[in-house]
Amino acid sequence: MAGELGETGVATKGDTGPQWVPSAADIESARITDFARFVERRCGIRADDYTALWQWSVDDIAGFWSMVWQYFDLGPAPAEVLSTTEMPGARWFPGTRVNYVDQIVRQARTDRPAILALSEDAPQRELSWAEMLSRTASLARTLRELGVGPGDRVVGYLPNIPEVVLAFLAAASIGAVWSACGQDYTAAAALDRLGQLEPAVLVAADGYRYGGKTHDKLGEIATLRAGLPTLRATMLVSRLGASLPDALDWNQVTADRGERLAPEPVDFAHPLWVLYSSGTTGKTKGIVHGHGGVLLEHLKAIALQSDIGPADTFFWYTSPSWMMWNYQVSGLLAGATIVCYDGSPAHPAPDTLWDLAARSGTTVLGTSPGYVLACEKAGAHPALDHDLTALRHIGITGSAFPASSSIWLRDRVGDLPVSSISGGTDVVSAFMGGVRTVPVRPGELSVPYLGVALEAWDDAGRPVRDGVGELVVTKPMPSMPVSFWNDPDGSRYRAAYFDTYPGVWRHGDWITRTAHGGIVIHGRSDSTLNRNGIRMGSADIYRTVEALPEIVEALVLGVEQPDAGYWMPLFVVLAPGASLTGELTDRIAAAIRAELSPRHVPDEIIAAPGIPHTRTGKKLEVPLKRLFQGAAPERVIDPTAVDDPDLLAWYLRHRPGTRGPVPSRSN
Repeated sequence: MAGELGETGVATKGDTGPQWVPSAADIESARITDFARFVERRCGIRADDYTALWQWSVDDIAGFWSMVWQYFDLGPAPAEVLSTTEMPGARWFPGTRVNYVDQIVRQARTDRPAILALSEDAPQRELSWAEMLSRTASLARTLRELGVGPGDRVVGYLPNIPEVVLAFLAAASIGAVWSACGQDYTAAAALDRLGQLEPAVLVAADGYRYGGKTHDKLGEIATLRAGLPTLRATMLVSRLGASLPDALDWNQVTADRGERLAPEPVDFAHPLWVLYSSGTTGKTKGIVHGHGGVLLEHLKAIALQSDIGPADTFFWYTSPSWMMWNYQVSGLLAGATIVCYDGSPAHPAPDTLWDLAARSGTTVLGTSPGYVLACEKAGAHPALDHDLTALRHIGITGSAFPASSSIWLRDRVGDLPVSSISGGTDVVSAFMGGVRTVPVRPGELSVPYLGVALEAWDDAGRPVRDGVGELVVTKPMPSMPVSFWNDPDGSRYRAAYFDTYPGVWRHGDWITRTAHGGIVIHGRSDSTLNRNGIRMGSADIYRTVEALPEIVEALVLGVEQPDAGYWMPLFVVLAPGASLTGELTDRIAAAIRAELSPRHVPDEIIAAPGIPHTRTGKKLEVPLKRLFQGAAPERVIDPTAVDDPDLLAWYLRHRPGTRGPVPSRSN
């Protein structure tokens, strides 16, 4: 056996050691080192290593965020940082007025572009800082002329193109509230989200190109407009050359009028944008974040944790529907160039994303575990096939990241820090990830982020080390939601995070904090497998099964049954040319038994045509589990929130009771 089984049923392996270790030069040049020295000069707090700095940041939460404010020179030091630490309800920087966009205006420069635009069908184009800000100023004036003011909503239905950045900045600069859906959403799915906001203005593109195909969206735009009766205007970005006679032309409303962008100060907690939960069950939640909280949190996460600055080109493969789009836009806060790309990362070849990174001179690249695994299985060797000499940092998020894929990046891309980060739409940032001054160990997130009082708790609310527990945050963060949309009494907000441990944020992830300070993620705690009282994480199973060359992706469920039985099926998507033979089934079971434990071996292994996900890439473990327990589909799954709704019919046909007797495996 690879490791000894602990009380949770999770096999624990010996520390394999780091795959990347910072050099003395890395540590000396890191922005976080400069920040630590700034804190020592201002406060007399000496932090000789990251652990000490993090401990101070959570022991003196108000002092830490005051230093972040002062380090980034955001204005006169506020008289008060945190008037109450109660959660929910913490009140940050009372009386302080800011505007997120003001920090971006301050970064304007002439030596590098603000935005690089990449696409499948056109050459790379650049937007200078001057052009970005002048077009934004013109659009802000147009919005004011339409009567849009602070608190009004401006929404987007757009692919990941520079125009969506400008639309967001213009809205935020005048205190309007921004929200967007990518054009992979149908009009019905977009209406479920944007329709809640009763928006004043819609900014839409006529379509996009993805995977070599053209996606015309004029019909979807018509449906969307019909469902938004509060619209005063629609602005059309002509991505495919189409037009709408009754829509404002993007090029006209953003034409340079010689104006200077002057962001309007708003209250610290004034709504900046509304993001949405994955929305697979019930009506998707609109999560409201404030200007000041996002500004501080993203400066910390982008500049201090990810070490991104004015010399960087920051490219995260994302969509305006996903919080990582918001996160990447904040690269502008640190003076970096950001990259917008609205095509496929794997067209025309599996390693296209690496080619795009090479051609754009990307220094910090973000992608997903699924994409890395697909490149690995395709036999890609990015470092040999592309000039990645500019690349110095790789970010990973979206799901648990296997150790084997982290090692693959080292061997096939380069000896670079790989920062797997984890957080969520809820805080529009990360709770944990990497930092330039701490080694990277495969299969682990290196550190909790500064200012994040992160712990793993057992069911009784006791901290756990080197054991599995619930991810909790015991002190407030500035970017925790201001509110949920249409939740006047805050009941939905409290139920989402604070019902389990009153006054403490429970995020819903199952983690282990290691003795050397890293974090291992085992999966969502609400989808925890629990066989015979032994808890196990789905992510642990995926790491093992998806490492097999015949398996593209896997999904495991733990289904409690009315007769007190427990059925644990494993669904696998096979690679082209592979079939689920008895030999492969035995090999899957043997790998799970050896790498994890006999308790992890599923009751049945079933070949599936695909795995359904949320549109941000999370596997639908909980909704499918409830479906398999007999719940009505319309009560547990919203098809508009699923990346491939057609797959749901296949899973419906494989519910217990529809396929004959449910097998049981003795372990």
